[in-house]
Amino acid sequence: MKIKNIFLATTVAAATLWSTTAMAATEIQWWHAFTGRLGTLLAEQVDKFNASQSNYVVVGSHKGNYSETLNAGIAAFRAGEQPHILMVFEVGTATMMGAKGAIKPVYEVMAEGGAPFDPDGYLGPVKGYYTTTDGKMLSLPYNSSTPVLYVNKDALKSAGLDPAMDLSTWEMVGGALDKLKASGHKCPLTTAWQSWVHLENFSAWHNQAFATKDNGFADLSTELSFNGPAQVKHIQQMGDWAKDGKFVYFGRRNEGGANFRAGECAFFTESSAGYAGVKKEAKFEFEIRPLPYWSDVAGAPQNTIIGGSSLWVMAGKTDDEYKGVSQFLSFLSSSDIQAKWHQNTGYLPITIAASEQTKAEGFYDKNPGTDIAIMQMTGKAPTANSKGLRLGSFDQIRGLIDEELEAVWSGDKTAQVALDSAVERGNRLLRRFEKANK
Repeated sequence: MKIKNIFLATTVAAATLWSTTAMAATEIQWWHAFTGRLGTLLAEQVDKFNASQSNYVVVGSHKGNYSETLNAGIAAFRAGEQPHILMVFEVGTATMMGAKGAIKPVYEVMAEGGAPFDPDGYLGPVKGYYTTTDGKMLSLPYNSSTPVLYVNKDALKSAGLDPAMDLSTWEMVGGALDKLKASGHKCPLTTAWQSWVHLENFSAWHNQAFATKDNGFADLSTELSFNGPAQVKHIQQMGDWAKDGKFVYFGRRNEGGANFRAGECAFFTESSAGYAGVKKEAKFEFEIRPLPYWSDVAGAPQNTIIGGSSLWVMAGKTDDEYKGVSQFLSFLSSSDIQAKWHQNTGYLPITIAASEQTKAEGFYDKNPGTDIAIMQMTGKAPTANSKGLRLGSFDQIRGLIDEELEAVWSGDKTAQVALDSAVERGNRLLRRFEKANK
């Protein structure tokens, strides 16, 4: 009987201790847009942080794609039910900056929370996208990528091309497309994220303004300007290639990725973060090359800009909750976490330490081409045209651009007419955003 009582008392005490510990842990909600392999890797990061300490429990919740996650966060804030951390893709940066009272800047969270944080430890082009003009970090870079050229070497061989041929310029790529088409290849070139690759990054890579006022960084009165001669020439050439069957369009997002990974397409312009999927699925020999440039554009190549997302801290939480957020953001920025993230996904390492660790571990030697994204981003100091884009209503503007580009690919519009229309329509959205955020 005594043994039974002792056992019961011990069980009750253990349950009470567990309950007290669980209650003591402060919950931190993180809303994100990742599923599949990226969702699994994100969940591993959350689990590792939760296991490393007992004061906080981070709970990750998938809220749809990037656009849906941003909209969910905005709606939740209006209802007073916002998460602590919201993943927002790069085109939502100006929207978050304009959401007065909705965010708590990361530099304030980290300063108040006391967690290790060195703003100068982040890669310059990555950090610059999410900072104020005086260098204060507003959101924490999380998954940052830049476009590269994926090459199906087997497809080149089958067309009688040297798989090691120089593909640094669009002129050279064009010559290869001619031979691929002549050999009967059904998909010489495809792309993902057409606006991001072939207008936004194209402009930065060629040191051309995408918009006035330092691409929107300097003032809300910015106007779109991606209908200049260099952009028009490139889009018209893509349109001509589409007409000739040398460029095949599969969709606005990453629909063409499945076709490339299946071996159907020879060239694929896509995010550096596509590396994980290509490496896993491709049954052919592939290679990563730098994004091509037009050799007759002065100043090219300059540097490409990032895509991906950053983590915004939402307003309206307690000091203790913000302390937990600061610890988690510091954890995500640690070199071990970032190096593994970079190596497993193809996203850029957001810190210099993670990049150096990856190099020291021999990853780049074992996986040629995986350092191209970093070299494209950091090879030259960014200019006003290549620092990035900070435009209001940018998600909607991208939608307009997609519509106009599709009209070029189908042969319904010339590049000049389509880009002029996209600029005019996009500027109307910018003026509304400016008016609403004065």
